[in-house]
Parts: sequence; structure tokens; C-alpha cells
Amino acid sequence: MDTRQSCGCNQTNRRGNRPPAQGGMPPIKDCGPDPLVINIAKATKDNKNYRTTLWTGKYLQLTLMNIKPGKSIGLEVHPHLDQFIRIEQGTGLVKMGDSKDKLNFQKPVQEGYAIVIPAGKWHNLINTGKQPLKLYSVYAPPQHARGTVHETREIAEASENAEG
Repeated sequence: MDTRQSCGCNQTNRRGNRPPAQGGMPPIKDCGPDPLVINIAKATKDNKNYRTTLWTGKYLQLTLMNIKPGKSIGLEVHPHLDQFIRIEQGTGLVKMGDSKDKLNFQKPVQEGYAIVIPAGKWHNLINTGKQPLKLYSVYAPPQHARGTVHETREIAEASENAEG
């Protein structure tokens, strides 16, 4: 992953190479609120976790997600935040609506597509392809605790249920 971060994680040397990490992939660490410069497409495609917070600030959060084929983010609503999603790999179907029982907005999405979800809109994103759906999501304000890493959706759901 080609990254340059002022917080000391995922640092590159003067040639742009990183020292190899155990397992061949450098660890991703939430370096917010320090400045961050990163190849977001590569970081997104390299992410192996269901959810990884990459940067958390006071007013904004950047997360990476990896949705397995046939799986989804899960039907959810964020009453007090807007969300932006960018698809970097794969294909999917986004559904939105004013209630969880009325998702009357549906659009197919693929690599290069952006999804903007207004606060209070119920939504889900389903991986309809045969490869992982890789995306990054921007929340304003932040949605998850700084440094959150969920290896699987099941872990994410258990964590969210414990918090709520």
C-alpha cells in the first residue's frame, strides 16, 4: 500500500517503499485527527476487514469496507449524519428509502460509482458480484469509535449491539 502519513503509521521511505510488515501487508491504523495522505484506491482494495476506520476527526470519518459476495452492509439509518460511499471494486445494488419497509430508491453500482446517503435515509448496499465489494465511506460527523476494526460483519453487529 503506497501511503504517506504524518502520524507515523504506514510510513514510506524516500523511494516510496515501506518496510515489509508481518504477513506482507502494512498495518492500517486510524491516524486521525493528524493529517493523512494516502492512495485511497489502493488502501481500499488492500483492506481485508469488513470495516476499518482509517481516519477519525472531530467532524468527519473515513472507513474502508470489504463486503463478501452475496452479503450486504445491512439495513441501517443514520439519523444525524450524512454518508458518502465510493465503490473501488465489485458490483452491488444500493437501496434507500424513508422507512425500512419502503426502500423505493434502488440503483445498481460498480467500481467508480459514488453513493450519497442523506441523514435519516434508510439504506443498504448488497454485493451482487462474485468478488468482494471494496469501498470507502465518509461519515460526517464520525459514526464509529476511533480505531475501530471489525474483521467480519458478525463482529461488527455484535459490537454495535453491545454499544446500543
